[in-house]
Amino acid sequence: MSDLEFGGMSIKEVEMDGKYKPPQPHWYEVYAQPCVAEFLGSALFIFIGCASVIENVDGTGRLQPALAHGLALGLIIAILGNISGGHFNPAVSLAAWLIGGLNIMLLIPYWLSQLCGGLIGAGLAKVMTANDRYINATGAAFTSITDDGQIPSALVGEIVMTMFLVLAVCMGAINEKTSSPLAPFCIGFTVTADILAGGAISGACMNPARAFGPALVANYWDYHWVYWVGPMVASLLVGALIRLLIGDRKIRLLLK
Repeated sequence: MSDLEFGGMSIKEVEMDGKYKPPQPHWYEVYAQPCVAEFLGSALFIFIGCASVIENVDGTGRLQPALAHGLALGLIIAILGNISGGHFNPAVSLAAWLIGGLNIMLLIPYWLSQLCGGLIGAGLAKVMTANDRYINATGAAFTSITDDGQIPSALVGEIVMTMFLVLAVCMGAINEKTSSPLAPFCIGFTVTADILAGGAISGACMNPARAFGPALVANYWDYHWVYWVGPMVASLLVGALIRLLIGDRKIRLLLK
C-alpha cells in the first residue's frame, strides 16, 4: 500500500480531510436564480392556464382547463423544481417557509417573482388568443362569484382545495418522511382534481398569482380578495397542521 495507514485511514486521506472544504454555492444560485425560476415557472404555468380557459372548447366543460393546469404545473415543477423548490404560488411559498422549507430572505422575493410571472403569463395569453374569445372569457380572470351570497361557499372551497394542494407540496416535496420523486406529478394531479371538483363553485384558483395576473390584464377585480384570503388562510392551516401533528421529527415542534 503506497500510503502509510493510520487508524484505518491513510496519511494522504487525513491531510485531504483536514484541508478540503466543499465549494460554497455562488450567491446567484442561492438568492437570484431561484427567483428567476419562480418568475419563469409562474409565467409559463399561468400562460397555459389562462390560454386553456380562453380557448376552452364548447362541450368540454372544466376538463380542458383542469388538465391544462395540472399537466403544466407538474411538468414545470419537474423541470425547475430543483432550482427553486417549484412553488409558483404565494400560498405554497408561505407554507414552505412556515415548515422550514424556505429561507425567510426569499419569501418576499418569491412572492414578487410569482406575481410578476403571473402578469407576464396573462399578458402573453391575451396577445396569443383571439380578441372575442378573450373578452368572452374575461381574460381568464375568475368570474365564478357573481353575488355576495356565493362568498361563503367560494371562500370555504378555496380554503379546502388550497389545503389539499399545499399539503401535496409540503408532504410530497419537503417533509423527508413522505417525500417522493413523483411529487411534481402528484401536485399536478391535485390541481386537476381540485378544478374538476370545485371549478363551478369558486373557479378553483388556489393561487393568488394565478388570480392577480389575469385580473390586472383584464381589469376585472370583482371579489378578487377571495382568491387571496382563501389560499393564504389555507397555507397557515397546513403550516400549523404539519408543524404540530403530521410533520417528521425535523419539522414537528411537539412530541418528538
